[in-house]
Amino acid sequence: MSDQIETIRDRCIFHLQSLKARDIAVIDLRGIADFSDYFIVCTGAVDTQVRALTDAVTHGLKSEGHRPWQVEGYDTRKWVLIDFVDVVVHIFQPESRQFYGLERLWSDAPIVHISDEESEVEVQNP
Repeated sequence: MSDQIETIRDRCIFHLQSLKARDIAVIDLRGIADFSDYFIVCTGAVDTQVRALTDAVTHGLKSEGHRPWQVEGYDTRKWVLIDFVDVVVHIFQPESRQFYGLERLWSDAPIVHISDEESEVEVQNP
């Protein structure tokens, strides 16, 4: 089961990167929360990019056999949540991401920051 969760996590990141999502962060909730293993947080510059990122993740993962349990916020596109249960993707516009501060709320969890340059990864442990 863990391999499938990691596959979903990695494929979500791939699809986000394919459309130039900014400031991707992976929050590792294992051992901290019971409701999910990973939050993936990223920024889309404007609502059209947020929509495109959401579509890329949902359609990409569906075509790979992984349907989201639910998608919220698609109509307003200020903060879209794509829930794959063990992996939850949060796609924000910049102002909403700063306001809600998920990385601050989960600062006790290990966070991996994925550079906007595709392969660079920076790990931040609490």
